[in-house]
Amino acid sequence: MTLALTHLTLSHFRSHKRAEITVDTRPIAIFGPNGAGKTNILEAVSLFSPGRGLRRASARDMARRPEALGWKVTGVLRSLHQLHEIEIWSDAGAARQVRIDGKPAPQTALARIARVLWLIPAMDRLWLEGAEGRRRFLDRMTLSFFPDHAEASLAYDKAMRQRNQLLKDMVRDAHWYAALERQMAETGAAIHAHRRAALDLLATAQARAETAFPTATLALQQSEGEMPATEDDLLAALADSRPRDLHAGRALIGPHRTDLYGVYAAKNVAARDCSTGEQKALLVSLILANARALAQEFGAPPLLLLDEVAAHLDATRRAALYDEICALGAQAWMTGTGPELFAELGSRAQYLEVTESNGESDTHPRA
Repeated sequence: MTLALTHLTLSHFRSHKRAEITVDTRPIAIFGPNGAGKTNILEAVSLFSPGRGLRRASARDMARRPEALGWKVTGVLRSLHQLHEIEIWSDAGAARQVRIDGKPAPQTALARIARVLWLIPAMDRLWLEGAEGRRRFLDRMTLSFFPDHAEASLAYDKAMRQRNQLLKDMVRDAHWYAALERQMAETGAAIHAHRRAALDLLATAQARAETAFPTATLALQQSEGEMPATEDDLLAALADSRPRDLHAGRALIGPHRTDLYGVYAAKNVAARDCSTGEQKALLVSLILANARALAQEFGAPPLLLLDEVAAHLDATRRAALYDEICALGAQAWMTGTGPELFAELGSRAQYLEVTESNGESDTHPRA
């Protein structure tokens, strides 16, 4: 089974005034100088999954400057046994819109036909920075397995914002909180269950694989106490926490307070205490484990977006990464400053050079 973009068109997207890229299902090595527009191509591909893309940018920010006319990304997606024509666009700063096979669709519909995973340089400090980034990383992995995780998260956040407003207004009447806390309990328990199931799938995928990358042991941690596992327990905890929440002006318990804790299993060292190279290797390991698990769950390996993936990887691990990608059968879109960074791939990959002139990016297929 295959999941691959075989044709990608960018119109007024970031630095690309017009780009047409036709590829097959092999990995794509994209090279060129810094600032040429390589990552912009990966960002366009990331939009074929729900969410805000790998840069978490607004639709307005994706428009080519200075025209700001709006932008459009189209693609032909081979998903399992079907071909889909997908259009994603924004008109002059308006909200992003999606059309699948000629019909308007919500962004969440993309999760039914595609899975996209990415690793970008901003994630290299995942284990050193705040919990919010790790939750986002965890939820991207979770969403890859459970497409309805996005809807549960949106519903939870909406109910929590409304409850937080009541707290800030110092509303003490329990009747005002009942419906909101019920919604938070229902969706919060679903979020927690999805996350735990995702970690179980990742653990299984890591245990079954022979890989050159270190295994990461992952666990969920709550900033205060334990995360109530069931809907009824979370509902009771929200009610009990209301006096403290009134004082803080926000909810102090729930899945929005969860952190992801990682350990380099072979050394029994917390990921945050590992070297820069080890932290990068752990991230690569998790992305590969996620991809292997998805290949079983979804029926095909996901699209992989690996921006500047060679950074902090020595030649041996770089070659091992390419071998694992090819063995997995994933279409990986990878960037680097020069073709020598992909030498170990040889003819197993296709090559695309990106250049920049006068603020406009150009793409050139290379043999």
